[in-house]
Amino acid sequence: MNVNMVGALNNALDIVMQENEEIVLLGEDIGKDGGVFRVTDGLLAKYGENRVVDTPLSEAGIIGTAIGMALGGMHPFPEVQFAGFMYLAFDQLVNHAARYRSRSRATRTVPMVVRTPVSGGVRTLEHHSDSPEEYYSHVGGLIVVEPSTPYDAKGLMIKAAHLDDPVVFLEPTKLYRLFKQDIPDEAYEVEIGKASAVRQGDDMTIVTWGTMVPVVKNAVEKKGTNAEIIDLRTINPIDETTILNSVRKTGRAMIVHEAQLSFGAGAEIAARIAEKAIFQLQAPVMRVASASLPYPFPGYEQFYIPNEAKVSEAIDKIMSV
Repeated sequence: MNVNMVGALNNALDIVMQENEEIVLLGEDIGKDGGVFRVTDGLLAKYGENRVVDTPLSEAGIIGTAIGMALGGMHPFPEVQFAGFMYLAFDQLVNHAARYRSRSRATRTVPMVVRTPVSGGVRTLEHHSDSPEEYYSHVGGLIVVEPSTPYDAKGLMIKAAHLDDPVVFLEPTKLYRLFKQDIPDEAYEVEIGKASAVRQGDDMTIVTWGTMVPVVKNAVEKKGTNAEIIDLRTINPIDETTILNSVRKTGRAMIVHEAQLSFGAGAEIAARIAEKAIFQLQAPVMRVASASLPYPFPGYEQFYIPNEAKVSEAIDKIMSV
């Protein structure tokens, strides 16, 4: 099938709901309306209102209910309409979902997949444009994934449905309908915790994920640089091996992400490179990210988030060392 990310995710949810009758979708407007981006379109008609549940406007209630369902033997897939709204459920995710396995000495698990659109670049308001992967990756008990292609979106979603631990599934809003891709009709899995080398190269390593993957690809192609591009796909657990092997080969490393620069996942990656591959580096590790400020109004976002020009400038700088 040739689909965009919305179609791939919808297909994945359909497949896992057929596989497992304990999977229940819940969230605001996901039933009759099919979700604000139509990811759950058609699933209410197919599976009924007991498995596709329109909830009240309460993120804490949605996630809290999902945790209770998971502890009771079900496998909920709660949706939070936008990433900025999920902070209202932060206590539920961090103090409960993430901790039950350790709190119960592994006698209880919380199998659930929390879906939410993330990142900007589509002129939405500030609470609709956050890139919060660092918040949830800091918590050891949460798995955090963020696909950049329809193929990875479907495979990661199906894999997440087969896990017994809570997964925060971040879906880049800008990539929902940016392009289509041929993907298999049947079920398949993409390994969680395994990055993808989407472009081979020897000059430098660029580590990125989510909305920044196509930005980096375009910048590298236009620049003509022989860069190796690593798409993380999973933020936590991070694929340290793939990153370090690439950096040891190329001798230069850059991290590009849409989230704010300060205290982000890019800093964690840079620290690991410095700790374990510093003697192979020919230049300092560089980071290209958004300004360490709240997300701006739509008219200013092109100055805020990284773009091809900023990536190209960073390539020139790191290659000049």
